[in-house]
Order: sequence, then C-alpha cells, then structure tokens
Amino acid sequence: MINRFIERWKDKGDEKSDTQKFWLELIHDVFGIINPGDYVDFEKRVKDGHTKFIDAYIPSTGIIIEQKSKGKNLDEAFIQAKNYYDWLPISQRGKYILTCNFDEIHIHDMDRDDLNASPEIIPLSELSREKLAFLVTPGETLPIEIAVSVKAGELIKKLYEALLKSFNGIADENHYSKEQREKGIENINIFCVRLVFILYAEDAGLFKKSLFHDYLKPREITARDSLRQLFKILGQEIDERDPFLDDMLKKFPYVNGGLFAKESEFPAIDKESFRIIIQDMAESFNWSGISPTIFGAIFESTLNKETRKQEGIHYTSIENIHKVIDPLFLDELTDTLNAILSEPESHERNQKLLAFQERLSKLIFLDPACGSGNFLTESFISLRRLENRILAALPENETRTDKVKITQFHGIESHDFAVKVAMTALWISSHQMWKETQSIVRTDKPPLPLEDYHHIKHGSAMDELPDKGWKLGGWKIEHEDMLYIMGNPPFLGRAKQNAGQKQAVENAFGNKEVDYVSCWFKVASEYVQDKKTKAAFVATNSIVQGEQAAMIFKFLSQRWGIKIDFAYQPFVWKNELPDPKKMAHVHVVIIAISTDPPEKRRLYDSEGKYKLTDNINFYLAEGPDEDAAESADKPIYPDALAMTTGNMPADGGNLIIEAKDYAEFIKREPKAVKYIK
Repeated sequence: MINRFIERWKDKGDEKSDTQKFWLELIHDVFGIINPGDYVDFEKRVKDGHTKFIDAYIPSTGIIIEQKSKGKNLDEAFIQAKNYYDWLPISQRGKYILTCNFDEIHIHDMDRDDLNASPEIIPLSELSREKLAFLVTPGETLPIEIAVSVKAGELIKKLYEALLKSFNGIADENHYSKEQREKGIENINIFCVRLVFILYAEDAGLFKKSLFHDYLKPREITARDSLRQLFKILGQEIDERDPFLDDMLKKFPYVNGGLFAKESEFPAIDKESFRIIIQDMAESFNWSGISPTIFGAIFESTLNKETRKQEGIHYTSIENIHKVIDPLFLDELTDTLNAILSEPESHERNQKLLAFQERLSKLIFLDPACGSGNFLTESFISLRRLENRILAALPENETRTDKVKITQFHGIESHDFAVKVAMTALWISSHQMWKETQSIVRTDKPPLPLEDYHHIKHGSAMDELPDKGWKLGGWKIEHEDMLYIMGNPPFLGRAKQNAGQKQAVENAFGNKEVDYVSCWFKVASEYVQDKKTKAAFVATNSIVQGEQAAMIFKFLSQRWGIKIDFAYQPFVWKNELPDPKKMAHVHVVIIAISTDPPEKRRLYDSEGKYKLTDNINFYLAEGPDEDAAESADKPIYPDALAMTTGNMPADGGNLIIEAKDYAEFIKREPKAVKYIK
C-alpha cells in the first residue's frame, strides 16, 4: 500500500487540485483509516480579524497541515501555518505542524524551545507509517491490511457455503460416510486455496490484468470444466502444454510450487457460486492488499472444520507474533545491521553487509505447530525487510540480489488444509517481498514460476515421542548457522486431552498431569543441546504455576540443563477481531529456552516492558531457580498426622448449594450472594 502510494505521487502535485486527494490517500493507504474523509478536515476556518482557511487539520491530534505545490519552498508555508496555530483555541492545538510540497513533508515540533530550528524532513520516497506515527491516535484505526484480509475471509466463507450447497450437501453426515465427507470438504478447500492464489496473482500483477476474469466470465455454463483445465495448465511448464490450447489459456504463465500439481475434484459451479467468484471476488475486490500473515490465519479459521462453527473470524495479531520473534532473533539481527549501517561508507562496510546478508540466508526456522503459518510468514517478511535494507545500502557496482528464501522456513501441522494455506501465504509473502526488492534493485528475475516449496509437513509433531526430536519419517532439519524454533502450540489441559495427546504427555513427562503444550518444550529441549538452537513458545500461564512449574521446568533443567533466555509474565493474548466484543482472550506466557542463555535476560511484564536480570526462575520471576512446589504424600514433620484430603470446606455437604436451589435461596437471602462462590 505505502509503496503504491509513493509510486502514484512521485510525479504529481498541484496545491489546488491535488491537496485533498493526496492527504486522503495517505491517511487511507499508510494508516489504513477506512473512511479518511471522516478523520481529516479540509479548509478549516480560523479567524484573526479576517477568516482564513487551514489546508488540512486533524481534529483528533490537533495537527495543522499546510500544503504547497510540487517543488515550492516550504519556509513561508511554516510561517503561514504558525499563524493559524496561534489563532486556534489552545485546546485545539496539537504538537506538530506539517508542511508539504508533494516531494517532502517537513515536521515542526511546536514543543521545542527554538521554533526556528530546522524541521525533520521526510522525502516522499522514504515515507513510512513509523515516521508519521504521530499523525493518528493509537487504537482509533483498523489497519488497512487487517480490514482487507478480514473482507477476503468473509468472501471465502461466502463462496465456501455456496460450494457446499452445490456439492449436494457433502458435509451432511446423514447422507455421506465420514470418508466421503472428509474427501469432499478437502476438495472444496483445495479449490478455495487455488482460487485465492489466482485472484491475488491477477490483482498483484503476476498475471496480465483481468486475465482470469476475462477467461472465466464468458464461460458460466462450462465454468467447472474451464476451471479444471485452467488449474491443470497452471501446473504445466509452457513447453509441456497442449499446442492446441484455447488462446486465452495460452496467456497464463507456469505457476509451479506444487499448488496446481495434482488434480482434485470439486463441485459444479452453480449460478450463485459463479456470481460470487466473478462479481464479488474478481470485480469488486482487490486481493493484492492482503497481509499474508493475517490472511493465512483468517483463511484457515474460516474453512477449518474445527473453527468453522465459531462466530466471527480469528487471527493472531502481528504485534503478538513479534513478542515471540523479536527477542528470539529479530532484535539481535536488527541491532547488528544498524551497527554496520552506522559506519562510514567504505569497501569494508560493504563486505560486512554482504557477510551479514549471507548469514541471514543460512538461518533456519521451525514452527512445529504452525497452523496457517503466521509465525513463519511474519518471520520471513521481517528477514526479507532486513535484507532489503542491506540491498539499498550497497553500491550499484556490487552484486545485489535477494538470498533469503522461503525454503529456510519449516513447519509441522496436523491439519492438511492448514498446510496448504500456510504454503500459499508464504508464496504470496515471497511475491510481495520480491516487489519491495524490485523497487530497490532493478532485476530481470521474473516473479513466476514459484519457488518449489514443500517444507511444511502434514503430521503431528508429537507422533515421534519419545524418539529424539521431530523426525517425521526421517525428515531432518539441517542448519549451518542458528535454528530458531517458535510458535503457539495447542494448550489443552489434562481434562481436554484425547487419548493420543495424553499418551504424548506420558511419553514426555511420565504419568504427570501437565498441559499438552509442555510436550513442545520437552522436544525443543533436545534440539537446543547443540547451542546453535534456541526456542520460544506461547503457552498457558498454568505451566508456570503450582505443581506444573516443577513437573515441567525443574525436570527440563535437571535432565537437559535448560535455562530460560527471556520470558513474558502472564498477559492477555488476543486473537483479534474487528469487533472487540468478539475477541478471544486467554492468559498466556511466552518462554524462550536454551542451554546457552545470555548473560542478562529479559523479563517482560504484562504491559510488555522488560527489565534485565541475571536469572529467570521456573515461576517467571527474577531470582535463582529455587525449589519448585511439588506434591507430597507424606508430611514434612514425621510425627504429624497424614493428610488424606486437601482443603475442601464442604462441611459434610452443608456448605454446598445445588443449582436448582440457588434462585430460591438468594431470593430469600439476597445478602448471601457475595458469599457464594
């Protein structure tokens, strides 16, 4: 979005005709404010004897914007805006005045003692959300990537339901066997994944403009066969295709990547399904703006049979993903790059940049419960953005090409459909980052065919316990540099575990009642023995409370020498939705483990602020690894009576009130309500 905005405005800029359009587009594209016209006032009146008009004014932040035509000097613009600032009531004055000539935005801080000091200058080519973060009030907006991705999820759900209906109710267990239902739904899922990629490819420039739309629209009667033929040729190299293909089909490029490798059955495209595909999805919606990190999770939650019945759409916020990946690897990599870039330009600095890029290309990442791949996708995007900073800093006479690949990112996922979604999200993110690189480095490298990618495996990460590590039938993760293991594994307390999950817990920890998520810490503990591996997982806060802290982390410490590198104390993990009332809330912790911890370790509180400490104990508190609380069947003192039952204030049943008696009781004794728990 930001890059497209910069590209659109690099050669335009008339004060009279373009001011409003420029700022409305900036506020929409850069900050994702859905209705920017409701957020900014144009030609706001101010008076000092005579009525004057502020070019643009943002009421929520009090920011004044004075606009001039392209190339104009902005010194006089600031004097003019300063007068408007003085004429405003004090309650309407903000911290900043912005002046702009379409080439640059000048930021004047009105809290400075010297208002004649030089402003901060942002060239249009360097515009970013971070540099203008003060422009909007935090929490007031729904970022455009989220809004677009949520809308995309709604369209997919709409099509999915229409396809189910046209597939003779394949999900109906009264008419189809379990195998038939599962196969039918899997085929619909595959169809939706393929269609989403095609729609994205068309809007993002991977295909010629409107190619898919123009191919399918006149073929309503033969839509099913036409789509089957299209899927087939997208998986064929050009020289392998039938030379007598339809002229429209000849225009489609070879996609590769395995997305169209196998034929699959899908239902007839009835009139309603066809209308949704053509009108709602192809004509009325632009798929190029989706965030693969967010959209992958929305897509998967929309169609996953286990989440489909839930109200609303769920996804893990990018902010929460960064709570894991930033302290695990991204902060250190960013600091290293910043240190190199702070050096004067020289041959030595260029060599350091190239060596650092090579290091990035050798890092390996694993999410052993990857779901729709949001941790992997966001990690890939973050690494590629670091790489793009390297490429931008290198001189043109150096070989400048991207080396970070999606093949560095591995996943394990038990739901086959989620595997397909995760791979698609990574392919889309790969293309989006290719476009960002292309804006920095001129390259003839084509975006298609896709990189062949099969590094997300279908299976359960716990199937191999108690064998060593995640093998998945001999699959092994080789890594020359660091391997980072991360993710948000399933939690599941003892009562909610199925037989297989209980067996995995027993294999890992013996006959102990610990949360299912603890198994991931156990297997990761085996991996981190080589000191070139670090792991961090989101987990329920119960694993660092009471007996579980000893059962899990004391055991791992004694058996594997595990230490906690960094940790988040319990905080609310939100699977965010546009409607805050529907957000899923659960209290979680984040725990990173290794056998080679840093000298000082970060301990984050519930607000995300951290302090450095020498050690983080099993309860995620600052201090030494003290003895953790463990259950005992004998008293500490030898002469004490043995305890047969724990604290249970039931008084022989006299302190228990049955649900059927509750309403009548509190009607007679309303003051007793506060004592009933």
